[in-house]
Amino acid sequence: MVCDFFHPNIGGVENHIYILSVNLLRRGHKVVAVTHSYPDSRVGIRWLAPGIKVYHVPLRVLVSNATLPNYLTFLPWLRDIVLRERITIIHGHASLSSFAQEAILHSHLFGSGFESMFGWWRRNGEQEESREIRTVFTDHSLFALDDATGILTNKLLAAALNNVDAVICVSHTARENTVLRAQIDPRTAYVIPSAVIAEQFKPPPKPLSTDTITIVVISRLAYRKGVDLLVASAPRICALFPQVQFLVGGSGPKLINLLQMREAHRLQDRITLLGAVDHHDVRNVLVQGHIYLNTSLTESFGIGLLEAACTGCFIVSTRVGGVPEVLPKDMIEFAMPNEDDVVRALRKAIAIVTAGKHDPYRAHERAKSMYTWEDVTKRTETVYADIVKKRPTDLWTRMHRTLRLGPFAGLIYFIILLVECLFFLFLEWVCPRDQIHYVEEDWTMESFKQV
Repeated sequence: MVCDFFHPNIGGVENHIYILSVNLLRRGHKVVAVTHSYPDSRVGIRWLAPGIKVYHVPLRVLVSNATLPNYLTFLPWLRDIVLRERITIIHGHASLSSFAQEAILHSHLFGSGFESMFGWWRRNGEQEESREIRTVFTDHSLFALDDATGILTNKLLAAALNNVDAVICVSHTARENTVLRAQIDPRTAYVIPSAVIAEQFKPPPKPLSTDTITIVVISRLAYRKGVDLLVASAPRICALFPQVQFLVGGSGPKLINLLQMREAHRLQDRITLLGAVDHHDVRNVLVQGHIYLNTSLTESFGIGLLEAACTGCFIVSTRVGGVPEVLPKDMIEFAMPNEDDVVRALRKAIAIVTAGKHDPYRAHERAKSMYTWEDVTKRTETVYADIVKKRPTDLWTRMHRTLRLGPFAGLIYFIILLVECLFFLFLEWVCPRDQIHYVEEDWTMESFKQV
């Protein structure tokens, strides 16, 4: 598992990678995570329960916990990890992760196809066998196709996924978005939604009184999360329904807008701002609410909606991205991403909850049965099994595909491809494989239960 975004940071991508890794480990696979370091606390090798080995590579972070595009700087670290751990599949995560893109880009260097062409570097007596490294990439987000950020990100992604064996997306909408952005063969793109640990999101022991209706919002307070819609609609809902209050968790640049709105409309006693909410406290906030409101302007899946539904909340959400794929229609009320429709959807949701037409305990059982990590893990294993059967792409085909990226990007990545091949040969000569310390431990869940 390769990604810039991993523990000790907490977020949707980080939790997805960790829980998937744990379940793969339980099913008998060896799982190693590769991410950047966190000086001075996490550098080198660390372990996460119940036995996930994490390599914290000491490369500089650029912004938002993502590293600079390193390319050749990352290759020596990746080569050592892949060889000593005998890795057979590299699974990268997140479009904005340089580590993930570069790991997939470098993967072809370890295959027998490349080594058969340039096997002369091997020294006499070196017997370490060659392994085909297969690649998978999971995209967790949606990106635009027409703005500056999207154009740059999409070109980098297209170059990185030029020869990827399979791509996993969390929704059908996300799949279409990734296929277009990365210009990949749709036949290599799979849809595997995320999941929730239902036991961590149980409804409150007793039904909440409907004398006061609490609308919960937990989100990063940023533009793309539609905080401006919340700022515009919350005062109108408070004016229409004296029994309604808002409970808002999260932090971000739009917090000042919420504070100004609350001050301007004198709603300090009806709109509570909790600030940043740790993931282990999310359930404690959700169980205080009757309705969960999501005003995102873009969303690939919306794991927050699933967590809220699992705690028994009725969901109100903007109809964007992959959100319509998450829950049945009777558990969610959709709104167009504009102020008037958000108010309309909230009015309908308040009427449903007040009339007792929404059963939080039935909602929990339904959400629990729809999304499980066991199912996600089995489907991911199926993807792994499929790509292992595929014939690896030879170096000449990779070069041809790289040149098709365009007259500018194609030439740049073609040069990178040639230079990384030469640099890899240099590494094989400077640090031959017979001098690498190979890991030999029994990597199964049973072996860790005995510790």
